[in-house]
Amino acid sequence: MEPQEEAPTLRDAVARSPGASMPPRLDEEERPEGGASLEADGAGADGLWELPVEHAERRPECSRCRRTRACCAKVCLCPFLPVHPLHISTQLYIIQHPAEESKVLRTVPLLTACLPQDKCKVMIGRRFSEERDVELSTVCRKSGTLILYPGAEATNLEEFITDAPVYPSTIILIDGTWSQAKDIFYKNSLFRLPKQVQLKTSTSSQYVIRMQPTNRCLSTLECAAVALSILEKNHDIRETLLHPLQALCSFQLQHGAQIRLSKEYLLKNGLYPKPMPKNKRKLRKMELLMNSVKI
Repeated sequence: MEPQEEAPTLRDAVARSPGASMPPRLDEEERPEGGASLEADGAGADGLWELPVEHAERRPECSRCRRTRACCAKVCLCPFLPVHPLHISTQLYIIQHPAEESKVLRTVPLLTACLPQDKCKVMIGRRFSEERDVELSTVCRKSGTLILYPGAEATNLEEFITDAPVYPSTIILIDGTWSQAKDIFYKNSLFRLPKQVQLKTSTSSQYVIRMQPTNRCLSTLECAAVALSILEKNHDIRETLLHPLQALCSFQLQHGAQIRLSKEYLLKNGLYPKPMPKNKRKLRKMELLMNSVKI
């Protein structure tokens, strides 16, 4: 029988790490005052180095809804997803900021779980080019492609499709915080090629466990739900896509999460917990929120 290997210890792990060195031992003159040594107390540092290393294991996730598997079945959101992926003709591209990929309470996995794989593609990154991202470049140059991003040059989506010479077949959404989305949109020339559209809705976000700048701001899943219901001319799509988001928020609120009011609401009602910024540009944004000016 082959001898069993001993479990790695913290000393072994440090010794194998490049550039790692053992902590220096205290000389008699450098020992703590009071005459008591670490070894005398039975808590010598050497003993800590002999403890076995415990490797952290990532908890398994549900392959469909991407929620962490746990002993409580309520964590999984699959019961709130459609039995079969929704039948849509519109091609959806999600441009996701890298920071969103690691967030626990993200909405894109729920969105992709509701749609056919060939109709929803997620592309992660901050910078895209025609040479490196050939597929995206081709999509952005097609006349039937739209990009959903609000702004002065954006056209209302419902108004656009009534007079569009070519009915839209593809829509691009940017997934990230508002500052991340702005950075991606303005620093990638590819995203200025498609027709820019925006949503005109007075509905407040149902993603209540994450703070939004204003009451009108929607999560990526909510934007996709509204846009697809308009393009597909089927309002049931919106309700189907929002169902797992509502279940996610309900579960989180039942287990300690708090409703996150928008920054606009907090400022208007004197409830904003942080001091006003000294930076003039940020201060101007705060003032616009307080005065309900769309930014």
